[in-house]
Amino acid sequence: MSWVTDNLENALETWNSKLAEIWQLITQSPEQFKGGTIWNVIVDIHGAVQAIGLGLLVLFFVIGVVKTCGSFAELKKPEHALKIFIRFALAKAVVTYGLELMMALFRIIQGLMSTILSASGIGGATQTVLPDSIRTAIDNCGFFESIPLWAVTLIGGLFITVLSFVMIMSVYGRFFKLYLYTAIAPVPLSTFAGEPSQSVGKAFIKSYCAVCLEGAIIVLACIIFSLFASSPPAVDASAAAVTQVWAYVGELCFNLLILVGTVKMADRVVRELMGL
Repeated sequence: MSWVTDNLENALETWNSKLAEIWQLITQSPEQFKGGTIWNVIVDIHGAVQAIGLGLLVLFFVIGVVKTCGSFAELKKPEHALKIFIRFALAKAVVTYGLELMMALFRIIQGLMSTILSASGIGGATQTVLPDSIRTAIDNCGFFESIPLWAVTLIGGLFITVLSFVMIMSVYGRFFKLYLYTAIAPVPLSTFAGEPSQSVGKAFIKSYCAVCLEGAIIVLACIIFSLFASSPPAVDASAAAVTQVWAYVGELCFNLLILVGTVKMADRVVRELMGL
């Protein structure tokens, strides 16, 4: 019954293609994603927002001086004046070279991901294929027996396809967040100019690191799933064909759901690890 088998094979082909795309995407930098076209626009936006960030830098600096200095006499003290000058200089450097700082943090996380991949010894996604025992059981069924099989494989195939797109959307969502953080970075980074407002800048850096670390969690999830997928779900060959297919589809969907859930919750896992 090729039309029954095709339902599962098409779903597994979609899953394998999306999983292979994730392995390709997760090792890319925002500069390489989609040929770098998006990155060039984001860099232009970052440069335009940087002018606003420098203006806010002065504002936050003045607010910080007013709130931290009780009187003008304190500001005349050399140690206070030097401290304020150093803070302003460092804050201006952070805003001016914010893009380079963020890319340096991203490359550190990319190095962590490369180390994880090298240590695992897994160079790519493991293909999920339909076992020969399931294929044989389906082929040996008559027409009327194939009707419930068709329903099972249709539901299972639809579920697998939906999981594939949910998973790939999570990975694309990470790239979108990286672009958003990069484009708007000068504004939150300008808050380092004032001591009362510096918590905003610290929170921004932590959040950006969390987005970068999501890639490491996704890589770990894919590695663990690849080890799971290396041994297909166990099926009782003596059972009826419908029972075999139902058991196989059920266990397969459960394994895929674990991976999709882990990828989907990568941001939550990282935030829990970092205490955000």
